[in-house]
Amino acid sequence: MAQDTSGILAILSNPTVYDFAQTLMGARRNRVWMQREFIKARPGERVLDVGCGTADILSVMPDVQYLGFDISEPYIEKARNRWGERGQFQASLLDKAALAKFGTFDLILATGLLHHLDDPEVDELFDAFASGLKPGGRIITVDGTFVPGQNPLARFIVGQDRGKSIRSPEGYTELARRHFGDVTGWLKERAWIPYTYWIMQIRS
Repeated sequence: MAQDTSGILAILSNPTVYDFAQTLMGARRNRVWMQREFIKARPGERVLDVGCGTADILSVMPDVQYLGFDISEPYIEKARNRWGERGQFQASLLDKAALAKFGTFDLILATGLLHHLDDPEVDELFDAFASGLKPGGRIITVDGTFVPGQNPLARFIVGQDRGKSIRSPEGYTELARRHFGDVTGWLKERAWIPYTYWIMQIRS
C-alpha cells in the first residue's frame, strides 16, 4: 500500500484526530455535494464503501443497506459506535473472496482510496468490484489529482496526502478501463479550500 504514516501524518491514524482534520477541510459540505452530484444513493440500495474511514458518508445518505470496509480497526470501531444501526462494518482488507460472502451491490464507493494503492493493488480491487457489482450498478471513485495549470495551493494540499500514488486523471482512467468498458470522469476544483479531484463513475 502506497501510504505515508510517518511523522506528523501518523496522528491521522487516530479516528478522532482524523475526523477533526476532515471537519477543518470542509468535509461535511463536501459530503453533501458528493451525494447530491455524484453518489446519488437511493433508499434501499445495497451500498459497499471501501476505505470507509469512520463512515460519515452515512450522514448524508438515505436509508440504504450499507457495508463499510476499512483496514483501520480504530476507524471501524468508531463507525460502529456512531452508525451501528445503519450498516455493517468490517475491519479488514477487501478482496474478491471476502466480497463474495456479501453478495452483490447497486453502488460501490471508493472515495479517497485509489491514491493509497499501487497499480497492482488497484487492479485487484477493480477485479473484486467487477465480481461484486450488480448488472446496471455503479462505482464512484474520488481522488486527488495533479493537472497542468493547477492552483498552486491545491497542488500543495493534494501533495500532502498520506496516499503516495496520486495519479493524473488519465492514469486513474486507464486503470479503470482495464476492467470496465463504461468509465466517465470529471475534473472538479474545490474552491472553499483549494483541492483538485478526479471523480469517476464506472458502470457494469
